[in-house]
Amino acid sequence: MFIDIPGEIEGALTDLLLPIWELDGPSLARSTMKQYRNELTAIPRFEEAVATLRHALTGEGGGYAVLRLGNLAKVLGAEDGRFLRLATAFAAEVAVPFSPFPRWPLWKDIGVKIDKDPGKSSGIGYNAFHMDLVNATLPPDYTTLLCVRPDPLGGGPSILSDAHAAVARLTVDCRALLAESAYHYGTFFDLFGVGEEYKPFPILDGSDPGTGFVRFTAKMLAKSDLGEAHADAARELAEELVRGQISFMLQPGDYLIVNQRRFLHGREALRRGQETVPAADRRLLLQLFLRTSAGDGSAA
Repeated sequence: MFIDIPGEIEGALTDLLLPIWELDGPSLARSTMKQYRNELTAIPRFEEAVATLRHALTGEGGGYAVLRLGNLAKVLGAEDGRFLRLATAFAAEVAVPFSPFPRWPLWKDIGVKIDKDPGKSSGIGYNAFHMDLVNATLPPDYTTLLCVRPDPLGGGPSILSDAHAAVARLTVDCRALLAESAYHYGTFFDLFGVGEEYKPFPILDGSDPGTGFVRFTAKMLAKSDLGEAHADAARELAEELVRGQISFMLQPGDYLIVNQRRFLHGREALRRGQETVPAADRRLLLQLFLRTSAGDGSAA
């Protein structure tokens, strides 16, 4: 699931000057996607690399990929506009990039705030398994994270777990409880492109086994008022997700893409001592969401 870019492609990408993107509402404009595709497909072996990426995300047994763009980040600068346009162009080969947050640009910063709730994405503690925008009727099909800087103290590895494999290990009775519309989490305001608030919602959406969203966030166990039976079922799922988890440390330029219909994600705690690290040197990721080209929340 780790995809290295062949040197000949890296060399061509380093010299490529993609135009500044344009948006159509919350989404990357189709005209921009077409421009990017025309430029990139002219590069030898680019289509081969993209095919590998798509297979890692949607092929049998797949559901996530880490595109190793570190050499490009080193040459261009991980926060440079040229590098971000290249990352956006790769994302557009998977699905349509969009931002559900009107107050944020296409890419959203996820830095480190030591006074934030430790369990939040920008906190310093353990960020338990979840899917992004779990309480939206049309959550993003993909969530992506571009590593600008890892934790300089060496903490915060990413964690992923195959949600459907975890569900398959549960009892029939447990799965039946998870399929009931008894769950809720979080607030819902100032969003677009993700449908309406879904409350309450089922964790299992009734699709055939192994398909569809597993609408889960471990945070609901502590921050939602759930009935005992439904809470116990969700807790069992949380335990299975941890049992099946994989973890790895993102390096500068690594681009993690997660198919939310297959995998849930999270992060281990950052190392202690974050208050001693200057804010400008702390861990920094950039987040971008993707919607399948159908535009209706269906799988790619």
